[in-house]
Amino acid sequence: MNVTIAPSWKTQLQDEFEQPYFQQLAQFVKKEYTDHVCYPKGKDIFAAFDHCAYDDTKVVIIGQDPYHGPSQANGLCFSVQEHMPHPPSLINIFKEIEKDIGTAYPKNGSLERWAKQGVLLLNATLTVRAHSAGSHQGKGWETFTDAVIRTLSKKREGVVFLLWGGFAKKKSSLVDTIKHHVLTSGHPSPLSANRGYWFGNGHFGKTNALLQQQGKVPIVW
Repeated sequence: MNVTIAPSWKTQLQDEFEQPYFQQLAQFVKKEYTDHVCYPKGKDIFAAFDHCAYDDTKVVIIGQDPYHGPSQANGLCFSVQEHMPHPPSLINIFKEIEKDIGTAYPKNGSLERWAKQGVLLLNATLTVRAHSAGSHQGKGWETFTDAVIRTLSKKREGVVFLLWGGFAKKKSSLVDTIKHHVLTSGHPSPLSANRGYWFGNGHFGKTNALLQQQGKVPIVW
């Protein structure tokens, strides 16, 4: 089937789009967007891929669900639209960056600037019904996004995978840790961060060190 996604990724993922599960998923998503308010906007469902080309991907951050409140989700995990207040997890991410590498806390909560530098901001589930967290889980998105991770693991080398929290850590089984780097920690949500499982993980400085060791340009976090 014809899916509107960045050409560099379409080439890599075309086989997935032809699978029965993806065709059923597409029908489900289309009906949900017709019958209910869903996020992100249709044009932003594949934003993670549109802003971060396959060949440019240096870092992968894995989230779970898009934000389900109005005008928040922009198709990039943990990211919000530019004008929106920062959710608690994003606040803690920015605080850790400030502590880790000294980058000042930003006003803009959109992480599009990261994506354009080669950070794939991948939610496991790419859509959600408004005010209903997890409502599009188990419909096929996870099969697709797992295939994305496997493709990167198999065909690329030296990618840094940042897995935060129990859900993301389970994705480590999809990654060839001989060829790639996997950094894990607690989730940046207040529940985890306030119990000491997030702050101090140093992932942003460590990621840049790993990239520099490979001769790659570090991320301006």
